[in-house]
Amino acid sequence: MINKSLAMSSALLALAMALPVFAKTVPSGTSPSAVVACVSSAVNTREAALVSGITAHSQSVQAAYTTRAASLQQAYVNGGASLKTSIKAAWSAFNATMKSAAQTWKSTRTAAWSRFNTAVKACKAPANVTDSNNSSSEASGQ
Repeated sequence: MINKSLAMSSALLALAMALPVFAKTVPSGTSPSAVVACVSSAVNTREAALVSGITAHSQSVQAAYTTRAASLQQAYVNGGASLKTSIKAAWSAFNATMKSAAQTWKSTRTAAWSRFNTAVKACKAPANVTDSNNSSSEASGQ
C-alpha cells in the first residue's frame, strides 16, 4: 500500500514539474494542445511521405530483381558467344536500377524530413515535443 502511494506521489510530482517546463517553452498566446496538434499534423504528413517513398523503393527493388532474373534466364537459354555479354548487361542494368532506387529513396526521405522540420518551426514547438532526434533510424535504402 505504501509502495503504491509512493509511486503515485512520485508520478504526480514528476507531472507537476514537467507541465511548467512545457508551458514555459510554448510561445505565449499558444496553447500547448495547439502546438501538439500542429506537430502531430506535421508528423502525419512526414510519415505518409515516408511510407509512399519506401513503397516506391520496394517496388523498384522488386522490379530490378525480377528483370535481372528474366534477363539472366534468357542469357543462359541463348548461351553461345553472347553469354558473357548478356550476363554483364543483366547485372549492369540491375546495378543501375538499384542505384537509382536508392537515390530516389534518399531524396524522398530527405525531403520528407526537411518539410517536417519546416512545419515544426512554423508550429513554434519546443524541441521536447518533436521526434527529430530519431531521424537517423530511417532505412538507408540500400
